[in-house]
Amino acid sequence: MARKVVSRKDLRAEADAAEAQEKEAAPKKKKKAPAKRKSRAKAAAEVRLKAFWGVFNQSLKRVALYDYSQKKEAEKKAEELTAKGKSPHFVQPVKEIIEEA
Repeated sequence: MARKVVSRKDLRAEADAAEAQEKEAAPKKKKKAPAKRKSRAKAAAEVRLKAFWGVFNQSLKRVALYDYSQKKEAEKKAEELTAKGKSPHFVQPVKEIIEEA
């Protein structure tokens, strides 16, 4: 049984010729642009904040909360707690979210 030897170059040339014939015979089609998707992201809800003065202990736990206009009272409370206990207390501004009903 004799086998015909075919080189890779010959096979490649045949494949290229067949591909060229297919391209000439087939009419060219224009591709449609894919439709743009609408964004599914929800619009961010507007969050309103209100400022307060918070009295904190040394381990950053809030001990008391005062309106922003009552800074003197918050400082007095911090001084009282510092004098009364071992750990120092301090006043720091705090912003909290306003819940709208």
